[in-house]
Amino acid sequence: MENSPVTAVIVGGGHRSVIYADYSLTHPDKLKIVGIADPNPDRRKMCMEKYGFGEEYCFENADELAKKGRIANAVINGTMDHQHFDTSKPLLELGYDMLLEKPFAVSKEEMDALIALIKKHGNKVMICHVLRYAPFYLSIKEKILSGAIGDIINVQMAEHVSYHHLSTSYVRGKWANSDKCKTSMLLAKSCHDVDLMMWLMQPDLPQSVSSVGGIFQFKPENAPENAGTRCTIDCPLVDSCRYSSKNLYLMHPNRWECYAWADLENKKDANLEDRIESFKNGNPYNRCIYKCDNNVVDHQSVLINFQSGATATFNMTGGSAKSMRKIHIIGTLGEIYGVFDDEKYTLSKLSALAETGFEDEIIDVSCGGEGHGGGDDALTRDFIEYIRTGKQSVSCTAIENSIAGHLTVFLADKSREQNGENQTFDFSQYKTR
Repeated sequence: MENSPVTAVIVGGGHRSVIYADYSLTHPDKLKIVGIADPNPDRRKMCMEKYGFGEEYCFENADELAKKGRIANAVINGTMDHQHFDTSKPLLELGYDMLLEKPFAVSKEEMDALIALIKKHGNKVMICHVLRYAPFYLSIKEKILSGAIGDIINVQMAEHVSYHHLSTSYVRGKWANSDKCKTSMLLAKSCHDVDLMMWLMQPDLPQSVSSVGGIFQFKPENAPENAGTRCTIDCPLVDSCRYSSKNLYLMHPNRWECYAWADLENKKDANLEDRIESFKNGNPYNRCIYKCDNNVVDHQSVLINFQSGATATFNMTGGSAKSMRKIHIIGTLGEIYGVFDDEKYTLSKLSALAETGFEDEIIDVSCGGEGHGGGDDALTRDFIEYIRTGKQSVSCTAIENSIAGHLTVFLADKSREQNGENQTFDFSQYKTR
């Protein structure tokens, strides 16, 4: 395998899987896509034509793929969150290695079952925590490892989810109702951030966690007077409401097209009339933002105590003007702080001799605006290297390195459901890096 491309089958041919699979188009000597398992025949056809394999390697689901036996080295699993375990199980049992979209499980019980399965069959599984590979966070990790700020005392992280992202994905969209998608807001959206925190703190592990949060904005009692139920159909506020589907989607058809216009995915050159018709025919993105079936929180705060005595906070706030991830790490010798979206951060070192008492260095990590701050391609490249050699990079998201982040989310949500009651960790059954 070392001198030939890693072969992979896509399971779930959605947006994220295709991004990773496209690495094969620019690096055919490293990765070759040889099959697709997806219930949508148009997606199967698209992947077959795009990556150049035969119809005999198109399958409706993971079980059908498993019946064929092992036809590749690896699987790129980009199914929906609650499908990850069921679609992974038959393929891991065949010995496939796997690049698995986050979160890799939707409960502790499911996480434990998946880890036991991988341990039994010896698979190499990496989780798609792509932000570990973004130059911004990778550079910060390297500064910490170099001892630039000494021992970490406190970490403060925040994710601001823009109003249009929140409304699209977590009020009107796929991750709005935990009874359907089986994930919380913290697990579906901010598991990236919690994973980053655990990774930056390694080898330190969390000892306890508490959390509070709720739905602040999008509930029926907050709907404007006279608001309808479907924006372009019966609402007199369709032109003035900031969350109007007309303003968010019709006026900006490319902003969230893979979500808002999923029913037009296979219609070439869809125009404004097609989109208006989609809204007339029950498109869920035309629902009043205050009258949906959402039940996931739109803001949540998490407080973590680590075994070393260090503390950390994470705040997720939905409804901001723009999306933003902020970080501030305070150590015994200095600080690191910055905004991910700015692609630079400040390293501030203690300096008793300096007039100000500190010395600042601005670290520019600009990468040209590639996916997830440059993380998408880097993760795919590292996955190929990992299954070829077994070597783990600094960023490696091998599943055993992702346990702490997932467990933190599960316990934080349990705390939130119990009005902030403190939850304690037990890592005795896990091997963590």
